Amino acid sequence: MDEPERAATAPPPEWVAALPPPPFVDAASYPHHPRLVAVSPRVAVLIGAAILIGVLLWMARDAVRPFVLGLLMVYLLDPPVRWLARRGMRRSIAIIVVYVVAVLLFLEFLNLTLTPLIDEIVRLLRDLPALAQQLQDQADRLSEIYDRLAIPGSIRQWLESMITSITQGGPSGGAAFDPTDLIPVLTGLTSVVGGLFAYVILPVWVFYVLKDRVALTRQFDRSLPAAWRFDVWAILRIVRQVFGQWVRAQLILGVTVGVFTFIGLLILSATIDPVFGRYAILLSVTAGILELVPIIGPIISAIPAVLLAATAGIEAVIAAFALYLIVQQVENNVLVPKIQGDAIELHPALVIAAIVIGGSLAGLLGAILALPVTAAMRDVGRYLFRRLSPDEPEALAASIDGLGLEVDPGVPSLTTS
Repeated sequence: MDEPERAATAPPPEWVAALPPPPFVDAASYPHHPRLVAVSPRVAVLIGAAILIGVLLWMARDAVRPFVLGLLMVYLLDPPVRWLARRGMRRSIAIIVVYVVAVLLFLEFLNLTLTPLIDEIVRLLRDLPALAQQLQDQADRLSEIYDRLAIPGSIRQWLESMITSITQGGPSGGAAFDPTDLIPVLTGLTSVVGGLFAYVILPVWVFYVLKDRVALTRQFDRSLPAAWRFDVWAILRIVRQVFGQWVRAQLILGVTVGVFTFIGLLILSATIDPVFGRYAILLSVTAGILELVPIIGPIISAIPAVLLAATAGIEAVIAAFALYLIVQQVENNVLVPKIQGDAIELHPALVIAAIVIGGSLAGLLGAILALPVTAAMRDVGRYLFRRLSPDEPEALAASIDGLGLEVDPGVPSLTTS
């Protein structure tokens, strides 16, 4: 939905025009010529504490990653916990019930998918030498065709030099063993063990967050200055809306793309070559997981399918490429607009830049979360800009439409038991 349509469906802006001045704005200058006030010592302490916490979290970002997954688990498990709590069940008992149901569903999912997935991985490892030989045979066949082509000598020399520059490896010969080379290995092993421990205790952390979430949220709300409360909850609700829509969309898109890819591979197995069916589950699960990384993920997921198809000939390569291209086009033009909506809508150039920057800052997790983080920053920046523009209450009302702030400007309704 574009901006004029959102403004047309937004609630009346009268309540927005009646809001008090935003924090750090001189009330005497509001709303005609708003200007910032001097930072008080209390605000300076809060800003310094926020910067210090941000620096510490960044320095410990490897240890923070499991808790990012924990927050996702809290988001997914909290709705059924609230549903049971509203029907009279103690919150701790409701959490245990939800844990048991989630574990049973997860085990059933593994039972349906993990066994055939492992079988295909084992089959792939067993067939790898034969597949490599078939790929070499196809390359030799293409080389024979290339040799028979009447290509001018200058163009042939240029093509061969390009292929040589791409495929040429480094100098041969191995270096002498240096014991200090083991230091990065040991450091990495220690990091892996620490990360595994964090993931092991993650369910316990999620339990306590779910159990005391209502009290923690209310305590946080009481600690906010009255002048900050509306804007803080507006920003938090904007972020929650963006991330919530992204989580739901990625789960649906991942499953849908995986299913479509699986069906397409079975069709190719029956019509083109059986190699597609031998590894259909492995390829479709890979496509569903890599759907978490937009634009780049689908391209990466197509590479193993195309390589497998190359062992069967050029017709299979074209068929595999066509299948993944069709799935990607259906996803981009049909599924994403209907499932994801406008909350995460970003220009493809910005998406690619955000993924690259996020990946360089925080690895795979940064690449996955780059899109919702960028979208949340966009929406928060838009809200703050309009909040500081009191002469356009309609635009401000449109930017926070659907958050329920005109009804409940304080603690969000999700904090109730």
